[in-house]
Parts: sequence; C-alpha cells; structure tokens
Amino acid sequence: MAYRRFVALGDSTTEGLWDINPDGSFRGWADRLAERLAEDEPDLLYANLAVRGKVARQVVDEQLESALALQPDLASVLSGLNDMLRRDCSVPTVIERLDTLYGSLRAAGADVIAFTLPDPVPINPIAKGAAARLRNLNLAIRDLAAEHGAYLADLEAHPVASDRRLWHTDRLHANPHGHARIAAAAAEAMGLEGADSAWTKPFTDPLGPRSKVSHAVWAGKYFAPWVVRRLRGVSSGDGITAKRPQLEPYVKGQTP
Repeated sequence: MAYRRFVALGDSTTEGLWDINPDGSFRGWADRLAERLAEDEPDLLYANLAVRGKVARQVVDEQLESALALQPDLASVLSGLNDMLRRDCSVPTVIERLDTLYGSLRAAGADVIAFTLPDPVPINPIAKGAAARLRNLNLAIRDLAAEHGAYLADLEAHPVASDRRLWHTDRLHANPHGHARIAAAAAEAMGLEGADSAWTKPFTDPLGPRSKVSHAVWAGKYFAPWVVRRLRGVSSGDGITAKRPQLEPYVKGQTP
C-alpha cells in the first residue's frame, strides 16, 4: 500500500546523526525512507519526532502522544540503545516501554516498523556489557514485532550492520552509508517494490585493526565528554527539539 502519513519516533539514529544534508541539517535513515515512500505516494506527509539522547521512557512520555495525535498510517520506533548503554538499566522495563509504543501505535491504526539493534562490540570494543543486555532486548523485540504484527528490520541478524565502515568516528552513530543501509533494511521489511536484501551484503575487502592512536583520539574526543555528561546528569538531547514535529510534505534535503 502507499502510505500518506509517516511518523518516526526514537533517538539520535532516527534524528539522523551523522548523515548531513547540504544545508547542514541531519538527514538520516528515516528521511531516506520518506524519500522512498514519496516515490509511491507524492502527497506523503512526514514527521520526525526523534531527539538525540532519549531513552525509551522519554520516547513514551515525550513522543508517543504527539505521534498518535498526528494519526499516522505508518510509524517507526527505533529505541533502546541509550538504555542499554547504562549499567543500571532494567531490560524488562525497556521491553515494556517498547511494547507500549508498538501496541499504542498499532491500536491507533498505524503500521509499525520495529528494529533490532546491531552488536555494538565490533564498533566499540568497550561495549561488551551493553552487548549482553542488547541481545536480550533484541530477542524481545522480535517477539513483540510478531505479537503486534509489526514490520521487523532485523539489523542484528546481519553482521555487516556492525561493520565499522558504516559507523561514524564517534563509534555510536551511523554514517551516511550506515543510514542508507538502515533505510534499505526498513524498505525490505516493508516489502516495498524494488527493495531487496542487498543491504545485508558484507564488504568484500577485509577490515584491518584500529591503531592505539585511534583509540586514544576517540576516548578524548567522544568518550570522556560522554562520561562527564553522565556524571552531571546532562543529556545530549537537552534543549533539542524534534526537527519535524508536524506532518509536512517531504522535500529531499529540506528540513522545515
């Protein structure tokens, strides 16, 4: 079917960090998917409520009501990684919140795209603790997607999703190539015309190890500021508002 009202919920990945438009705004996989949907339905309206740094509780509390008010016929939910990065997170509680998101959107008549999250360890070796929690979350996401009749873009099932050539140097966000693959995964999950499994194909050339210098540069530029924010109780999303809070016609490379 051709969708007319697409609303994206989530955190920085759905906001589009670090896939940058010529005007300096963030593009991201959801914008890329909206562009594909607009090929089938030129009158497509698209809203993106995602904000960097948000945990699942905040997606429920700050985005769900607004999303439902927009009466989408298609909604996406990509959330949970920010929770899994916290040692004190409760995986069952995050699962309950995702259940609320999927269930509420489906009950309102929207088709839903759900996502598993890729193994973070090949991208960031210090994420081993988060990886164990993430595996349990992904198992639950698969079950919830089946229970609610949601489309499932199963990123974890394909090792290429964890190839660091698809990730920004911050080791947390996808780069433009990564966002393109996430959008392609969603299109395949939805069964869009022309979509296929090409996004799952691995790179043919081997990937060499990172140098000690690269680890040190990453730690100073990205990890240390993240730790400081955590200690101060500050989020990267503080003061940030959704880039597309209302349904608007989708125009490539343009953020209202």
